Amino acid sequence: MDKVDVLIIGGGISGLASAWWLARSGLSVEVWEANQQPGGKIISTRQDGYLTERAAAMVLNFRPEVAELVREAGLESAKTARLPAAEARRYLLHRGRLKALPMRMGAMVASPLWSLRGKLRLLAEPFIFSSGRADETVSEFITRRLGQEILEKAMEPFIAGTLAGDADQASAAAVLPRLTALERRYGSIAAGVLVNRVLRRRTACTTDTFSFRGGMGTLVETLAKTPGINLRTGHSAEELVRERDGWQATAATAQGQRTVSAHHVIVATPAPAAAALVNSLDSELAELLRGISYAGVTIVHTGIARDAVGHPLDGTGFLAPKGESAALTGNLWMSTLFPDRAPPGKVLLSSYLGGARAPQVADWDDARLVDETLRTLRPLLGLKADPEMVRIDRNRQALPAYHGAYQARMQAITARLQQIPGLHLEANYRGGVSVRDRLACGHAVANRILGTRQWPSVERKRREETVKSVYPLDAMDAAIE
Repeated sequence: MDKVDVLIIGGGISGLASAWWLARSGLSVEVWEANQQPGGKIISTRQDGYLTERAAAMVLNFRPEVAELVREAGLESAKTARLPAAEARRYLLHRGRLKALPMRMGAMVASPLWSLRGKLRLLAEPFIFSSGRADETVSEFITRRLGQEILEKAMEPFIAGTLAGDADQASAAAVLPRLTALERRYGSIAAGVLVNRVLRRRTACTTDTFSFRGGMGTLVETLAKTPGINLRTGHSAEELVRERDGWQATAATAQGQRTVSAHHVIVATPAPAAAALVNSLDSELAELLRGISYAGVTIVHTGIARDAVGHPLDGTGFLAPKGESAALTGNLWMSTLFPDRAPPGKVLLSSYLGGARAPQVADWDDARLVDETLRTLRPLLGLKADPEMVRIDRNRQALPAYHGAYQARMQAITARLQQIPGLHLEANYRGGVSVRDRLACGHAVANRILGTRQWPSVERKRREETVKSVYPLDAMDAAIE
């Protein structure tokens, strides 16, 4: 039977990020992935000269540990920064037309998007008392603090378009942790933003928006090839058994069953698969996991000649409020965001449909999806021709819906895990759905594991790094020469 320090079940971005941080510290790490390729939903595809993304399209980072991973993994040279044109503005579908969405308080107050009453309500935010409730929905929180117009025209489309959620059901504390934290600490969002700008201006990590040459798949491929990570594809975990000094896990493979012994196990699969795996260990934990619902998202990628698009495409794309579009939640102008997403003289538009707002979209056939997408885009972007390339990506369990008393559920899951030493759950239903969040959560779980015991391999690696720091390789080479 093979033995490893840490076994990771699930080779998506959560599992690979955890594996990278652990392997970097010198532990032996094995990753099981049921599919034949790692990455989970993160897949970049070349089709007719267009580069499309099946899931995450970019990284929006402000965390130093994520910047460290990109740098240390050798990905800095592969980064592609957001093009200047994409920094110009973001749009909102408003009364059948695209309007620039202001991102700063001053511009929001001056914008014609809001009525005078809406602007006055927005300006009153610093004087609104905290509710003291931990179970507010996004709709309740935003309406109370910023007013109904901000909810309908800004926050609802953000929740639906980027998180595939329902603002009326989504937990504010889970979906908007930074905003709710500002209220708890400073009494208002505006006061918190002001204080943070003053106190953290010199120390905060600079916000960086980027992708990679070859798409987000480059990130997955690089992490999967990290020395020290033993990636096993075609391994479907069937059983997890607790032992005296660790764990024994069994997987189904094309060659038959395979069993591995590990000190720690990280289950980095979607919640339903995690529930099935831990049910025999803790039925209450399994029930908590089964209670996490998912929203499906369908992406319709369309490639079209640039001169067949009337809109300047001078921004990232647009979001669509519920009152403006029943099925389409947003549209990203990928060829404006990053280079090499479309052939010369062409543009790539990626439309997002479904989510919690319109779950029925998952059952639409390809023809209906394309018709609905083009029916919406033609008048908004001035399309004068049909697309020359169409690709459809269907994700029936795209994102966890942070609905209901989600924070209470997460706290209950954490409490159950404390009773099962050596078992860790790391997936996008805990800690955030963005790639940034997944890389940061991988760092956090690695630190927890490294702090649980004395790891001989880690101590040996630390001694080696100490020697290197005293006698740098380049200095030694210089001395020899």
